[in-house]
Amino acid sequence: MSKRFGIDIDGTVTCPTSLIPHINEAFDRRLSLDDLTEYDLTKALPDISPEVFSQWFLKAEPSIYSSSPVVQYADEILEQWRSDHELFFISARSDKHIDLTMNWFLEKKIGYDHIELIGSHDKVKTAQKFNVDIFFEDKHDNAVMIHEECAIPVILFDTPYNRSPIPDGVIRVNNWLDAKKWVNNWILKTT
Repeated sequence: MSKRFGIDIDGTVTCPTSLIPHINEAFDRRLSLDDLTEYDLTKALPDISPEVFSQWFLKAEPSIYSSSPVVQYADEILEQWRSDHELFFISARSDKHIDLTMNWFLEKKIGYDHIELIGSHDKVKTAQKFNVDIFFEDKHDNAVMIHEECAIPVILFDTPYNRSPIPDGVIRVNNWLDAKKWVNNWILKTT
């Protein structure tokens, strides 16, 4: 039985380190992923005001999104799932980036059924609107809210910035291979 997958893009399909080289270059830092222990990146840059960081990020977004690498195994596994399931990518990116986002998917050869750029981290209404059966996310509070509000399993890709406790129904995985194993087992149990 076909399932509809809701999938975040940044930090989930793209490597969670994608931003780091851009931040290091712009702010003359040597940050690594382990330095990002909160989703709010300004916490790793205490001497940079949130306003300055936000202005930089808005200018850097196109370059960051266009150059982000695919995290290991995501493209292969998504392609396998696409033959039997629907892939709905739901991202906090602004919809002004739809063309470069679609070009990125084309360049990386990642198929999709739909891409929705909502310009906000609140993905609950969009997940409900598209009636997704499962969600894939890297932002802790998003994962918890989507699980609780939509009553669906949420796969949370482990990173240093999302290690707060999670409820049952939010499944922490280390990588896409772990995700594939859990999801394929879940599919067998629910069909």
